[in-house]
Amino acid sequence: MADKRVTLKLENVSKVFAKVESDEVTHALYDVNVEMESGEFISLVGPSGCGKSTILRLVAGLITPTLGKVTVDGEEVKGPDPQRGMVFQKPTLFPWLTVEKNIGFSLEMQGKLKGNEDKVQRMLEIIGLEKFKDDYPGQLSGGMAQRVALVRSLINEPEILLLDEPLGALDAFTRMNMQDEILNIWADTKQLALMVTHDVDEAIYMGTRVLVMDSHPGRIVADIKIDEAFPRDRSSTKFVEYRNEILNKLHFGGKHS
Repeated sequence: MADKRVTLKLENVSKVFAKVESDEVTHALYDVNVEMESGEFISLVGPSGCGKSTILRLVAGLITPTLGKVTVDGEEVKGPDPQRGMVFQKPTLFPWLTVEKNIGFSLEMQGKLKGNEDKVQRMLEIIGLEKFKDDYPGQLSGGMAQRVALVRSLINEPEILLLDEPLGALDAFTRMNMQDEILNIWADTKQLALMVTHDVDEAIYMGTRVLVMDSHPGRIVADIKIDEAFPRDRSSTKFVEYRNEILNKLHFGGKHS
């Protein structure tokens, strides 16, 4: 898959949004500086409104910074690119297409499906849905549909995978299974993954680094390397230490922190 190594940088990035109902503005991000590269799985955690999803949208090229710049290998991000694939909280599959056709849709739109049918079959194998290839999204469980959405982005072999709370709508058991699914895919591709989540345990379980954010204005207040091998033990002493450290950064550490 994504064999090329890339470096993503946000340099002095600030983002301001105008409010529709007044002359005031919202400072979504302020002076964000961070660097990440292929092979990393970066988890973004923080309170609502701290700019986590804004960072993803900036990297995806859906919006542009008010100040500063976002670059991939030194080239400034100016708009969307297939090399930056995005997966949203809801699967957003085409209901009139089968699982197989949903996965191959982007290749078909690019005129690349012919001769690449094996890629579609490979993606079906990765997510274990070969027997469901002729089913429609309405016939799938939430976890199955999200797996299809994931590989639909992965089939383009993006250098950067952007995940905006991709598991937020799932029940606890399906969510944990999907965490492992994503990690297995990521381990196979070695691409750069950047994931927004509100779940601190999920951030630690999946991330090689956790970027902790605060709001008003949105900014990164900690960059924590998770020095634990995969698969991780959610009940280990080290895991709990990371959890407490992040919760303290988020001001949920309790009165003795």
